[in-house]
Amino acid sequence: MWNHIRRGCVANLPVAASVAAYGSVLGVLAAQKNIGLLTLLMMNLSIFAGSAQFIMVGMWIQPLPIMEITLAVLIINMRYMLIGASLNPVFADKTLTHKFLMMHLVADENWAITMAAHRKGSASTYFLFGGGLCVLAAWCTGTMTGHVLGAAIQDPQAFALDFAFLAVFTAIIVSLWRGKEDVLPWLAAVILAIVAASFLPGKWYIVIGGIGGALFAAIPAARKKGVHDGK
Repeated sequence: MWNHIRRGCVANLPVAASVAAYGSVLGVLAAQKNIGLLTLLMMNLSIFAGSAQFIMVGMWIQPLPIMEITLAVLIINMRYMLIGASLNPVFADKTLTHKFLMMHLVADENWAITMAAHRKGSASTYFLFGGGLCVLAAWCTGTMTGHVLGAAIQDPQAFALDFAFLAVFTAIIVSLWRGKEDVLPWLAAVILAIVAASFLPGKWYIVIGGIGGALFAAIPAARKKGVHDGK
C-alpha cells in the first residue's frame, strides 16, 4: 500500500509546481475578497476542486448567495461523474467505503496520471490516493502563499501565474492522447463545448462537452463489443 502511495505522489510531482502556481492566483483573489485564511483552507480540504473554488470566490459577496454558489459548484463538478466512471476498472472489487475515501482526493491531475499508469498496468487506488495527497499539498501551499501575498499582488495576471493552469492541462491532454481513435471524441467534445458556451450561460459547456465526447468514444466501443459478442 505505502509503496503505491509513494509512487503516486512521485508521479504527480511534475504537475505539482503548476498546481501551486495557479493555486496562488486563487489565494490572491480570495484575499482581495476578504476571505479568511482559515476559511480558504477549509474550502481546500472540503471541496478540493480548483475550478469550482474559482467560481465560489468570484461569487463571494455579502450576503453570500448560498443557493447560487451551490448550483454553480454542482454544475462545474458534474464532470466528476465522468471521471468516476472512467476509474471503474481501477476500483474493481473495492468496497463502497474504500471508493468514498479515495474519490475525495481525485483531481483532474492525479486522475489523468492514474489513467495513463493504468494503461501501462501500474495503477491502483492507492496510487491515485498518493497522487491526490501530492496535488492537495501543492494546492494548499499555493493558495495559502497567494493569500498571504494578496495585499502585495493586485494583478496576478501581470506575473503570468494564470498561465500555469493552461500549461498543466495541456500537459495532461498530451499524456492522455492515444492516437487516431481519440480524434472523433475529442473533436466532438471541443465542438459541443464551443457551441454550448456560445448559447448557454455559466459552465454548462464543460458538462456538455465532456458528456458528448464520452458518448462519441463509447459508440465505437459498443459496436466492437456487439460484433465480438455476435461471434
